Formats: sequence, structure tokens, C-alpha cells
Amino acid sequence: MLNLQRLEIFVAVVNAGSFTGAAALLGLTKAVVSFNVKQLESETGVALLTRSTRRLALTESGERFYQRCQDLLQEAEAVLDDVRRDHGGLSGQLRITSTPEYGARVVVPALAAFSALHPQLRIQHVASSNHDDLIAGRFDLAIRLGQLADSSHHAATLGNFEILPVASAAYLQRSGNIQTPEQLAQASWIAHSRLPLPMSWPVTNTRGEKIPFRVASPTAVTADSASALLAFALAGAGVALLPDWLVQPEIDAQRLCHLLPDHRFPPQGIFALYPNTRHVPEKVRRFIDFLQKQMAE
Repeated sequence: MLNLQRLEIFVAVVNAGSFTGAAALLGLTKAVVSFNVKQLESETGVALLTRSTRRLALTESGERFYQRCQDLLQEAEAVLDDVRRDHGGLSGQLRITSTPEYGARVVVPALAAFSALHPQLRIQHVASSNHDDLIAGRFDLAIRLGQLADSSHHAATLGNFEILPVASAAYLQRSGNIQTPEQLAQASWIAHSRLPLPMSWPVTNTRGEKIPFRVASPTAVTADSASALLAFALAGAGVALLPDWLVQPEIDAQRLCHLLPDHRFPPQGIFALYPNTRHVPEKVRRFIDFLQKQMAE
């Protein structure tokens, strides 16, 4: 009989692309991971992986076996999920990723409250500014902000937020006040490294008309996290376009100025992204419902 844990290790190796990556992901040693894959190949009687000093690759038999393993593991999780639901509680592990900033303000407090309701459920939150792959990272759920790219995953809308152009008084004293979109476009910009260049948005003006807004000049500073962009803006490095939930306290405290407050940049979405499987785990459905209710309140 096949060992489900062994199948899980094999799938993790394929997703991670290495024994080392799978070991780190599963909290096992590389030796244990390697041993289990070798045992699986011995039990099936076929080579599942080709190994070299640089990379791992699936054999033709391994590719078919990998797809079936994913189906089996999903079905096994569904069976366990049904049993747990019948007993009225959630258990196992709920693994979620979000950006550090939104995680600290919204996701982690919600997870703490959800954990209190389901004490048998183990919570794991991974803060990352990168859009980590859900399958390779073995995430049940990812909270994504902004415009959702095309994806094979399912997505549930949680809400939206505004993005505000901000700068410090020190920067404005040095460069001059910004009173028009043209002046804003010519400012020294601090941008997220994930944004495509040149940066452009459809901006709604005071008459409710959508006008094209484009920053053609190279950005003065780039960074890979919203907290770093905020720190650069506070230090007077230029103009940053940041979420209202992050910068409103700085605006209220007059540490940052909201530029062109009568113009509106496109609202951004908040999404719960989860793998496209035939069976969505009860813990995922319940947490999405919980988060939607909390945000609505």
C-alpha cells in the first residue's frame, strides 16, 4: 500500500524543484526527503525523477505519477475535512501568505481571532512581498492586493482600498508645491519594483472624467515593499503611491501630504486566492467567510 506521507514528500520535491527546497518546506532533513523518494521509486518499480548536479526533472512515468499523486492527496484531504466537519471543529494546518504590512494590520489579527474559535487548528502565516506560488509554497490561501492578474486559482473578493500619492513637507519645500497632474508626473517618484515602467494609471479628475496619467521619467527610488516605500517618502526622497490604510495615519499626523486630493487613482482590490481544486477545504471556506464578515464590519 502506498504511503500518503511519501506521496506528499514526492509532490513537495517536484513543486520545490529540489530535495533541499522540499526539506525546508516540510520541516524535514534532506536525507529523510531523499530516502522517501528512493523508497517510493523502489515500491513503484520505476524511476520517477532524473537527477543531476543542477536540477531535478520528472521522467515520463514520473509526470503521470505526479498528477495522480496530487489528485490522491486532495481526495485524502477531502476525506479528513469531511470527518472533521462532522465533529464540528476545524483541525490540521491553515497556511496563509500575505504582504508584511497588510498582514500585520488585518490578516494576523483576523487569524488570531479565528484561531481562538478553532483551537485545534494550527495557523501558519508567511509574510512576503513576493507573490509566492500557492502550489509550490503549499499555501491554502494567499491574500493579494491591487489588480488581480489572470490565474488558474480561485479568487474571492474581500474589499477594496484607495491608493494615495503622498510626499513629505521637506520634499515639497525642496521641489515646489504640486498642484496639477502634470506637476505630479514630473516629480521624483518612489515606486514598487513590481510595477511596470513607465508607470501609468487612468485618474479621475475633479469633473469625474478619467484622464491618462503617466510617469515617463525614470523613478528616483525603487523598493520591494510598501513599508520601504513609506520610509523613503517620510525621509523626503520623493512621491510615493501608497494604500490609504497604510498612509492615512501619517497624513493625519502631518508627516506626509496627500497630493491632489481632488483626483482619484483607480481603487485597488483585496482578494483571497486559493488553489483551483475539486474540493475546497472547509478551513479555507470558513476563514474566507470569517475575513469577509470582519472586513464588512
